[in-house]
Amino acid sequence: MEVTNCRSCGKLFNYMGSGRPICEACAKALEEKFFEVREYIRDHKDAGINEVAEENDVSVSQIKQWVREERLEFSESSVVAMECENCGAPIKTGRFCKACKGSLSNGLTGVIARPKPAETEKRNSGNNSKGQARFMDKL
Repeated sequence: MEVTNCRSCGKLFNYMGSGRPICEACAKALEEKFFEVREYIRDHKDAGINEVAEENDVSVSQIKQWVREERLEFSESSVVAMECENCGAPIKTGRFCKACKGSLSNGLTGVIARPKPAETEKRNSGNNSKGQARFMDKL
């Protein structure tokens, strides 16, 4: 835990080291703004990102951050579109388009080594050739 200044209001607070370095009061105010923005988007489906930012007194970068975190999603009919960070395709929420998410997911699953069932069967059956019971020593 460290004492640091809030990036929003400048007040000193105990920073726990997770999330944005803003005090609890500013975090609560930001969360309230998030709900206002979400409701505005629901009521005004065709609003652009600049209009949403102006009407709710929130920065465009903050709205983009909420979209990247997948907390906000614009409808398919909305004029707002972000770019996929990998290929640049237009997306309505998140950081990557569906195609890039799929390829990244497949790439990660291919990296993880899976145990081979044949090896575990060999290990278990190879040591007890006489059919006798085996016991582990107690500590």
